[in-house]
Amino acid sequence: QVQLVESGGGLVQAGGSLRLSCAASGRSSRTLAMAWFRQAPGKEREFVAAISLSGGSTYYADSVKGRFTISRDNAKNTVYLQMNSLKPEDTAVYYCAADKSAKVTAFGYQYDYWGQGTQVTVSS
Repeated sequence: QVQLVESGGGLVQAGGSLRLSCAASGRSSRTLAMAWFRQAPGKEREFVAAISLSGGSTYYADSVKGRFTISRDNAKNTVYLQMNSLKPEDTAVYYCAADKSAKVTAFGYQYDYWGQGTQVTVSS
């Protein structure tokens, strides 16, 4: 079993930055493909970014490309999401997800483990 705990959310003005962290326990994160998803009120959960086991490959939703950066530190069993140039439409609960089969995908149903989420609110 893998536990994922997100942190780093909060309230920020448009144009600002936040860095989210996701700490994994119960299994080495170097064996897990990792991703971030988000869900805004009244909307479906959507893919944000994903990263391969080594961190050598990253994938982003078009809506965040060029503004967000996903990275990982396997020694710390932690994945990060650096969010710059934030917009009000980035407001959502952000979830960390892990796939024990090590597949990197944008499809949420393929991920085995999920964190509890952290709220990000961007004011205009």
